[in-house]
Amino acid sequence: MSFDHAQPRETLVSVSGLSVHFPIYAGLIRRQVGTVRAVDGVTFDVARGETLGLVGESGCGKSTTGRAILRLVEATSGKILMAGQDIASLGAEPLRRMRPRMQMIFQDPHASLNPRMTVGSIIAEPLTEHGTLRGRARQRRVEELLDAVGLNPDFANRYPHEFSGGQRQRIGIARALALDPDFIVCDEPIAALDVSIQAQVVNLLEELQERLGLTYLFISHDLSMVRHIADRVAVMYLGKIIELATRDALYDAPKHPYTQALLSAVPIPNPRVEATRRHIILKGDVPSPANPPSGCRFRTRCPIAEARCAAEEPAWRKLEDGRHVACHFAT
Repeated sequence: MSFDHAQPRETLVSVSGLSVHFPIYAGLIRRQVGTVRAVDGVTFDVARGETLGLVGESGCGKSTTGRAILRLVEATSGKILMAGQDIASLGAEPLRRMRPRMQMIFQDPHASLNPRMTVGSIIAEPLTEHGTLRGRARQRRVEELLDAVGLNPDFANRYPHEFSGGQRQRIGIARALALDPDFIVCDEPIAALDVSIQAQVVNLLEELQERLGLTYLFISHDLSMVRHIADRVAVMYLGKIIELATRDALYDAPKHPYTQALLSAVPIPNPRVEATRRHIILKGDVPSPANPPSGCRFRTRCPIAEARCAAEEPAWRKLEDGRHVACHFAT
């Protein structure tokens, strides 16, 4: 990766105290009986040209975080600054003008493409919606985008069902690039693809980033792929980020017990090394985000938890090596 952590970089996206809570209703009169804290006080920055990986178990709030940043779901509280402008507080028209700068690549390339529209129409839709190009110029732009993602421009008149899963994801990437965005949320873009195709799509994302100067929030549960593509990695558990570090620092020496357990589950393609590794098996199930534990949310499964963990929520603090971690005992 060409991203240099030693040089100070412009912060493109800054998320501060972001929370997304969903009400729980029950009964005949639909009375609110609780709240699902899907995202609960998340804070991080993404520098221009960087890829920030966001990892964690299913249901921890990764995708909701990405959607909230783009205002696809409304945040309950917090600030989302993009190039200094607070997206969370924008009205409808200012937000519409901001949309071209931030786009999303969805997880399921089959569900995210309209089966009744041709590929050309799907890719041209953002151009039509925002009125940036018309007629022949729009058609040329569609052909350029298809070529940029490795597809034949002559495929513009075909329909999504005529393509494989990897090709459909390339179409989704082309659509995301149509308006020349600065920031793209990649919401598990390889999860629905065959293993043989995943590397091709990730390599394409890296090539496009290098060529176009893109900034990514790469959401995934595939820790091996995140290690390949990300510059920094944020680890999420039950609605909160519990560790944030550069890729090499996190994978070489994880500090939070949950990060250690996650990485211990990633196989190493060396039988001798794999045979000597210690795998951390977590006890119990992930608590409900509607009723999270007091104090540290990981304490009910943590192998080093003490009484302090139940009484006091760990502070989000910076360690000497520059990483951030939320654990009383991380040093």
